[in-house]
Amino acid sequence: SPTDSPVTLKILQNWVPKISHYFDKEHYTYAGHQIVIQESIEHFGAVVWPGALALSQYLESNQEQFNLKDKKVLEIGAGTGLVSIVACILGAYVTATDLPEVLENLSFNISKNTRDMNTHKPEVRKLVWGEGLNEDFPVSTYRYDFILASDVVYHHTALEALLATMAYFCQPGTVLLWANKFRFSTDYEFLEKVSNIFDTTILAEFPESNVKLLKATTRKN
Repeated sequence: SPTDSPVTLKILQNWVPKISHYFDKEHYTYAGHQIVIQESIEHFGAVVWPGALALSQYLESNQEQFNLKDKKVLEIGAGTGLVSIVACILGAYVTATDLPEVLENLSFNISKNTRDMNTHKPEVRKLVWGEGLNEDFPVSTYRYDFILASDVVYHHTALEALLATMAYFCQPGTVLLWANKFRFSTDYEFLEKVSNIFDTTILAEFPESNVKLLKATTRKN
């Protein structure tokens, strides 16, 4: 069946070339909307990585398979907010989360790009992987249809906490969509750990960018 093998894609040039006086702004178009992203040099989380482009593009092109309209979506490690903005355009109730030092730029990008849209108002919250999850996001009240993660595997000290966070939020019925550039053996080791915990499918590969896009769901006992 077609689901057995990943589709091979390339990241399209979805950004709009703009004569801009600011070197720190990137212009993209997804789902018919122009998105302007302000990057910040100080933080890893404030640059648009290829996994975010791959995931945004995939969500836009596969709305029948992954219909985000009126769904509850949590993005972990949201960075500049591009993926959360795209999910919002596609009609989701979005909660974008990241480390405290990234939130100001994240909030700025999300509010700037969604304020004039007729969409659910996205929420931006602090989430440090593996910390305070029960207190800040008790499972009884916070259930998500989709967890989105892109380029979250680069900071190799945080991988246990990242895996614990994925496991915490990925309840029965939740779909985790994770896109990442695979560069190091540690990336593949993390993939193996994800595959041990969840039912995983590689949905798409972007070989030119070394990006893989995975779907993970809780294992049926």
